[in-house]
Amino acid sequence: MRTGTYAATLALLALALTACGGGAPDARPSSTPSAETSVSAEPSPSDVPSSSPAAPKPGSVPPPWLGTRVLKEDAEGYGIAGPTPKELRNRAWTLPDVMPMLPGDGFTAEVDIAPDDVIARSTWVPGCPVSRRELAWVRMTFWGFDGDRHTGEMLINARVAEDVVGVFRKLYEARFPIEQMDIATKASLDAPPTGDGNGTGGFVCRPAVGQTSFSQHAYGLAIDINTFQNPYVKGDRVIPELARWYLDRDRQAPGMIHPDDVVVQAFASIGWGWGGDWNSLKDYQHFSENGT
Repeated sequence: MRTGTYAATLALLALALTACGGGAPDARPSSTPSAETSVSAEPSPSDVPSSSPAAPKPGSVPPPWLGTRVLKEDAEGYGIAGPTPKELRNRAWTLPDVMPMLPGDGFTAEVDIAPDDVIARSTWVPGCPVSRRELAWVRMTFWGFDGDRHTGEMLINARVAEDVVGVFRKLYEARFPIEQMDIATKASLDAPPTGDGNGTGGFVCRPAVGQTSFSQHAYGLAIDINTFQNPYVKGDRVIPELARWYLDRDRQAPGMIHPDDVVVQAFASIGWGWGGDWNSLKDYQHFSENGT
């Protein structure tokens, strides 16, 4: 379960919003017929009023403050949050890719032992329960909420890399949407909570939530998917903190994971368990090899 912010992509996001025409639409005035124009004459194309661009669908454009509003922290260092802001409901945007597009026009994946520069920007440090040489660097294509093909990256235990690629191939074929796929960094791990992160990824060298023992993520044997649409919840604790709107699991919003859906079945096909099946708490984003 990952709680990092979007600081690494904010500059790209601002650029993308500018390129998409994030400002007010440029409404063009319609032409006014001259006094000499015959009333019975057919209007010319220049006389036909042009329609203004349609407003973006709610939830399709990220708010400009995404990842920047730091929450007050409780005694345990988690953010204190109220209801989900309306801008984060029906969340269905995809952030700009940070990886070059892989070739082809379908599902593509490339797997290598993680190189030095990738390890350096990850959360791996000496003392993690998996050696750096046991981590595979996986680049994969995925479908975004925008309906386009995207490329992301992931660190995962090399022993399960082939199986994991097979899972994401199935998600790609089902056109299951993902907001972004990236590698957790030390900066994101240590960042103050904003409660609005939405990552999909694998390896994170950290303890399990509320515990001192390592999470399965620290072994590269767990994956979280669309953390905002599929939050962690235990009692009053919700992570990401602003994702309370998604605790209603009867919703059928894009990017959500439900019992026996394509995501659960894809991971079950390689023997992985789902945190949505747990009893003492629910971790709807979480899949792991040993089910914990």
